[in-house]
Formats: sequence, C-alpha cells, structure tokens
Amino acid sequence: QVQLVESGGGLVQPGGSLRLSCAASGSIFSINDMGWHRQAPGKQRELVATITRAGSTNYADSVKGRFTISRDNAKNTVYLQMNSLKPEDTAVYYCNADVIQRDRLRSRRDYWGQGTQVTVSS
Repeated sequence: QVQLVESGGGLVQPGGSLRLSCAASGSIFSINDMGWHRQAPGKQRELVATITRAGSTNYADSVKGRFTISRDNAKNTVYLQMNSLKPEDTAVYYCNADVIQRDRLRSRRDYWGQGTQVTVSS
C-alpha cells in the first residue's frame, strides 16, 4: 500500500503565498506523474498542475504564472508553490501520484492524498 500525505494548507490574505507539500510513502518502486487538483465548494474537482518524473510541467490556465509545481524524486515528494493568491483559489487541494508498486508484478496504481484546505480571504 501507498500513502500520500499533504501539508501546508491554511488561511492567507489575497496576494499572499503558500507552499503545499505531498509526501508519498509505502510500497513504492517508482512514481511517474504527480499532480495537484482542487475542489471548491459546490464545484467539480479540477486539475491545477502536473509534473512528470523528468520534470515536465503542465498548468491550468487559471494558475499559470502564479503557481509552480516541483518534485523531489529522492523523497517521493511533490510541491506546489502558490503566489499571488486570489479568493477564487480557495478550495481543498489534493495531490495524486501514478505509482509503480514494489510488488512481484510491479503493479501500477493512481493514489490520492486526503486533501488540505486552502482559504484565501481578508
């Protein structure tokens, strides 16, 4: 089994910054893509950013130029640096990881974290 644990959420004023972290642990052989998604109240979950193992990134148009995704493969950790935060960024943020598991079959599965709340308000 694999666990993803997010941290770094909280309350911040508009224009402020937060850095989210998501650490994967457990029966991991390697991790392919990692990403961040978010879900605001009454809305569907949406993609925020993704990053490949090699470091190629992809962002939602709404966060381009403000958010930066990065990862540390040695620590199985993905980060999301969020700058110039806006009230519309308020949501629960979830990380996910495409994991090749350390089992006989090297089985592949997508795992999700439990979510961390980000609130942008004055």
